[in-house]
Amino acid sequence: MAGKLDGRVAIITGAGSGIGRASARLFAAEGARVVCADFSGKETRTADEIGAAGVAVHVDVAVAADVERMVATAEDRFGKLDILFNNAGVAGPKMLLTEQTEQDFDRVVAVNLKGVFLGMKYGIQAILRNGGGSVINTASAAGLVGWRKNAVYGASKGGVIQMTKAAALDFAKQGVRINALCPGMTWTGMVPGSDDLLEPPADVPAPPQPMSRWGLPRELATAALFLASDDSSFVTGVALPVDGGYVVG
Repeated sequence: MAGKLDGRVAIITGAGSGIGRASARLFAAEGARVVCADFSGKETRTADEIGAAGVAVHVDVAVAADVERMVATAEDRFGKLDILFNNAGVAGPKMLLTEQTEQDFDRVVAVNLKGVFLGMKYGIQAILRNGGGSVINTASAAGLVGWRKNAVYGASKGGVIQMTKAAALDFAKQGVRINALCPGMTWTGMVPGSDDLLEPPADVPAPPQPMSRWGLPRELATAALFLASDDSSFVTGVALPVDGGYVVG
């Protein structure tokens, strides 16, 4: 059977672990060729896991030259770009706003918000050269509701949602769909002690979400696949919560 992404080329940032790694593996299984981008060095592991369909690129998404090189890699290696998944992000320290440093603010905003801006700035140009496609931006439930001691992180993710909505309007008639994925509390590398485990150990307490468990990277990857594929062909400008009911709970 044909995969949902047969013949397509995707870039996934933050592909070294968590949602990005799970998405790279799933997209490749569904027929895509994937540029696995990350700053951690783990992007090579992910590319190796998916074999000939993957290529690793070491990228700081907050640096324009790195992002341009990432997009060029997709076009040079695979001939085009159909899907851009701006997934890379950092949590920053969890503390009261008055305790946050200017350096903390600058780094969180640089990666989470500027990184999405740069990804779309250069990625959408490549997608347009190919006649259209899909952009997915990882935001957060924290961009939809307030999280205590996460004012800076929440602001960065709220910015991603608004930038997603505006860009979706800008490019809707040109065949580029742009949506945001809003994870709740998910078992990724941002969780202290996760050590890149695919699932939480049985003795780890569940977070306060209505479904009373952690979200898993593969569950977010499945939602990203929906947004990347033709299954969502009439969907753009959406901030999709995948959060176990958190934002309505």
